[in-house]
This record gives sequence, structure tokens and C-alpha cells, in this order.
Amino acid sequence: MTEEPPDGMNTDPARNTGELFTAETDAPGVIKRLELLEVGAVPEGDRIVGRDNEIESLVSNLRPIVRGDPPTPVLISGKTGTGKSLVARHVAETATTVAGRENLSVADIYVDCSQHSTETRAVCATAREINKAAGSPRDIPITGLGASQYYTIIWDLLEDFDSAVVILDEIDRIQPDKDGNRDNILMQLSRAREAQKTDTNIGIIAISNKLDYPAQMNQRVRSSFGDAELLFPPYDAKQLGEIMRAREDAFYDGALESGVIPRAAALAAREHGDARKAIRILKNAGLIAEEKQDSKVREAHLNEAKQRAEADRVAEHVSTQTPHARYILLALALLTKNADPDDGEDGYRTTHVYDAYKTVCEEEGSDPLKIDRVRQLLDEQAFLDIIECRRTGGGHQQGTFTAHRLLKDPDVVVKGVGHDPDLVPKSVE
Repeated sequence: MTEEPPDGMNTDPARNTGELFTAETDAPGVIKRLELLEVGAVPEGDRIVGRDNEIESLVSNLRPIVRGDPPTPVLISGKTGTGKSLVARHVAETATTVAGRENLSVADIYVDCSQHSTETRAVCATAREINKAAGSPRDIPITGLGASQYYTIIWDLLEDFDSAVVILDEIDRIQPDKDGNRDNILMQLSRAREAQKTDTNIGIIAISNKLDYPAQMNQRVRSSFGDAELLFPPYDAKQLGEIMRAREDAFYDGALESGVIPRAAALAAREHGDARKAIRILKNAGLIAEEKQDSKVREAHLNEAKQRAEADRVAEHVSTQTPHARYILLALALLTKNADPDDGEDGYRTTHVYDAYKTVCEEEGSDPLKIDRVRQLLDEQAFLDIIECRRTGGGHQQGTFTAHRLLKDPDVVVKGVGHDPDLVPKSVE
């Protein structure tokens, strides 16, 4: 006699799990093509809005490639979310395609220097990408070689190509070497033919979020770029609306309330015209609608979507930071969280932040950096608009000092650096 299974026991896990998948897909959906709402995706040219002049300028610098001639290196600068990477990658891909029609082989190389923030790492990543474009003929180790060895590999691999377009995104994130040099990778690539390292034409597109980056470049490197500098202005609310309308087919017909795109554009326009944030807001609004099993994306979803977009951006930012940069952000977030409501509005002086940072290091079991290095890391976070650093006068008794103030929700920062807001050390005050 067969015993009946106890109530609630799953006698066919595979079947029941399959039913869960079916139930999920049967739920109301509003997003049809999620890939159109990914900020890192490179869309078709007709989806790129408000950057016709910038595209034409970049094309004019890279046009020699399709004739088999050396192109002019280009420096692109502008705030986050102004379309720099998008335009550069689109133009590079197009140049590669057009050159191919002329029987010219072009390596299209993209390196994110926020992920590879030393010269050696950036050169290694460049070598590996060229190797991939060449069909992976070499086994290139990620570690164990010096920068000079990776350069030698690059020159060898480039012999398989007529030209290469190398995009170095967030070039300002390259850390200085022991001599204080940040630009050696630009020097090596821009002068490779002149130095007879290679006969391949190399087109360089260096991208920086720092508006003053050109002034910080080595003069020899700067002269290689000449006047080839493009400044990308922020988008206005109208352009942000057009950017989102160009991705409207990411949603099913009728899934967007009429006021969603104008409202999302207005929210993003307040954030320095950041198109990345605009797209994140639209994507998150769609995901929230689906979570709530709503048949439409509504204006009511946008405030929560904006909060998620902010958290996404902070998480993206901190994911590329060194451990000690994260400890500094955590220290400042904890100071902000634990402060009295009227304290901290003007920021915390460097010594105060440093004491909090040392406490975090102790909790993490890590030796703290020297205060001068912490000052440098604080300046880097200020450039990325995560914190604000400003010189202030403390009166006759205190003199002048630098005050640091968190510009983001401290709970978002705490969560972004990988800590549970309820479990962080309370001793940071």
C-alpha cells in the first residue's frame, strides 16, 4: 500500500518549478526589449539624439582610416551621461565597417580605464582586446608582465591590421606612476609610428569626465592631439525626452502613460542633463510596473524609479573603486548618518573624515593609508560628484580648512559599498 505524501510536500519539483516559470511569463509585462534600456548598449545611429555635430567632428578625425592613412588622435571631455562613450563607440564601429568595404582591416578596441586604472592594467587590457580582434592567436596573461612587455605584444599584434581605433574611456582614472606620470599610454600609442614601433595606423579616442583634463596632460602628449578636442555639453530636457522616445519601442504598445517620458526627462535634466540617468529612470519605472503587475508604466512609478537609478549609479561607481576609496566613502556616509540633524550640513574637515576612516579600517582589519593619500582620494570622489570638497574659513581660532560633504543619500552609499545599513559600526561619529 502506497502512503500518501504529507500535505505540502513537493512530489514533482521539476514540474512545479516549471509552473513557476510559466506563471512568471504569464504575468502582465510592459517591457518588450530590455536591451534598448541598458545604458552601456550602443544603439543604431538613428537612436543617437542631439549629437550630430559631435558625430561629424569625430568622423572627420577618423576618416583617414578608411583611406588607409593615419588619423588624428581625439580627446573628448564632458560630464557623465553626455553621450561621449556612446558616440565614440558608434563612430568607431562605423569606421571599422566602412574600412572593411575597402578591404582594410581595422581593430576596434574599447578599454574602460575605470576598470583598468594603472598603465600596466590598461595596456594589458588593450593588448588582450587587440588579440581578441585578431582571433586570439596569443595567450596573454592578465598579470605577471610589465607595461613594456604588453606594449611589445601590442606592436606585434597590430601587424595583422591596417589600422586600429583605440578608445580609452575615463582616461583620467589612470593612476600616476612613481614619477607622477598619467599619460604614458597616450604617449606610447600616439607616437608609435613616429618611434617606428609599428606601421599600423592608430586612431586614439581618449574620453574624460574631467572638463579640465586637457590642461593636466603632458605637453608632449597634448601636442600629439593638437586641436582635436571635443567638448560634449549636457543634454537639456527636450533632448532627454527625444533620447527616451528613441527607445520607446523597448516597451509594448500603449504601455507608457503619456506623461512618463516628459516627467522622466525633467527629473534627469535636474542632474546635469545626464542621459544615462534618464534611461535608468525609464528602465526602472518599467521594472517597477512589472513588479507591481501593472499593465502600464505610470508617472506614479517615477519617484521610486529615480531613487533606484541613483542607487544604481552609486553602486556602479563604487564597484570600480579601490577598497580604501570605499572605506572613505563609508566613513563619510556614517558621519552623515550619525550626525545630529543640524550638524554636517557644511561638511566635515579632512581630519574628522580621516579619524572616521581609520575606525572603518580597524573594523575591516586593514591598515589605513596616510592622510595625504586620503586627501587625494577625497578629491577624486569630489570630481565624480559623489562628495563635495570646498575650502572654508573656520574663523580666527580655526583658520581655513577643507570641508567634505556627501552629496548622495548616505544609506545608498552604505549599501553601495557592500554594507548592511543596520550592521555598520556606530562608533563613527
